[in-house]
Amino acid sequence: MRHTTHSVFMVPPSDFCFNPQTGIDNEFQQLLDMNPKELKEDAMAEFNQMVNILRDNFIEVLLLNKSADSPELPDAVFPNNWFSTDSEGQLTIYPMKTENRQAEVRPKELKALAENNHYKVNSEQSLTKQNKALEGTGSIIFDHSNRIAYAAISERCDKILFEQFCESNGYQAISFSTQSSNGKPFYHTNVMLSIGEGFAVICTDAIVEADRERIIESLKKSYKQIIELSLEQTEKNFCANILQLRSGRGELIIVMSDSAYHGFSKEQKNLLKLHGKLVPCPIDTIETVGGGSARCMLAENFLPQP
Repeated sequence: MRHTTHSVFMVPPSDFCFNPQTGIDNEFQQLLDMNPKELKEDAMAEFNQMVNILRDNFIEVLLLNKSADSPELPDAVFPNNWFSTDSEGQLTIYPMKTENRQAEVRPKELKALAENNHYKVNSEQSLTKQNKALEGTGSIIFDHSNRIAYAAISERCDKILFEQFCESNGYQAISFSTQSSNGKPFYHTNVMLSIGEGFAVICTDAIVEADRERIIESLKKSYKQIIELSLEQTEKNFCANILQLRSGRGELIIVMSDSAYHGFSKEQKNLLKLHGKLVPCPIDTIETVGGGSARCMLAENFLPQP
């Protein structure tokens, strides 16, 4: 399976607000003293600007808009947690931890959107398990080129479910434990690790000491250039929450937030530029209140076209 794609699914933040259900274990979320209407308007303006930036860089963006009968979905702007796709046409549906995130799952509408844009869904697998969570590419970081999957075990990433998924789909499962500067597990793997075709951006200080060397060695064996982050860059700037894509013109790009772009050192940026054009997006409100960044907003579309 190829590692990068020119097409992504995104979901507008129609109901965007602080989500107290996810705030229990997401240390990145912050409450802002803002009028709820203004908060949604700011989030929508950031979202629309990001869509335009991606399209200007020849990335296809397919918008999954909210249906009329949907409940309030404060975190819908982060769709990569409830589904993923592959180049064989398989759609995978993942189990979400909280009730209002479970309500985001809309496979029928997603398949209709894909098919209306000439993509084909050949099969569907659902991993939904009662009282177990495995939140998509938030929890699982794929190295598609080497058929390896990495996961930081947390309340949103059940180890047994992760290992079962990898066995069923032909990936080597590599799990580990993390610890934030406050001593808590990172809620999602993709806030401390990103893997591209030839690089890995990782906060090794976030990995517990007993697991650290094993993860670094695995990345080195996969011929990844390792770009190490500090805890501050990881927790304050979302520097690991980035995504490598390949534009419709064949150019590699690396999408990130403005905060991440300014959080990287000059040396780190120069290393990243070896692997693609850096494309920052101003999403401060979504990052601050939602507790997720640019990668969380992008669900890769690997589905085949007839």
